[in-house]
Amino acid sequence: MKIDSIQNGIVLDHITAGKAMQIYKDLGLGELDCSVALIQNVKSQKMGKKDIIKIDMSYDINLDVIGYIDPDVTVSIIKDGETIEKKKVDLPRELVNIKKCRNPRCITAIEPGIPHIFKLTDEKNRVYRCIYCEADK
Repeated sequence: MKIDSIQNGIVLDHITAGKAMQIYKDLGLGELDCSVALIQNVKSQKMGKKDIIKIDMSYDINLDVIGYIDPDVTVSIIKDGETIEKKKVDLPRELVNIKKCRNPRCITAIEPGIPHIFKLTDEKNRVYRCIYCEADK
């Protein structure tokens, strides 16, 4: 299979196999007015298998969404066919309006407009807790 390179845009590489679709949905990439290539189960010496997403336009990407789903992703910014910047994504310390609190008694369920904020409480197990009600995500 041959996927063409992009001239200007973003490449999300080193996505854990099977997680690209969740990143695609949570970033809202289906709503963009450009080509987006989602390539799954690509052979990788380092990872065995990986996924890749190529976005054929410059786009202000939410690194917290990517870091929450898969903190090992590499984000490459492409301009005129060349990689001009590579970013390593980390597990975010705080999630703001990325996920909703599932506690029906949480203030965020009762009062519209309150931001859904989760703090990272256990990095090893990737546990986030709502700052209002302490429910985990």
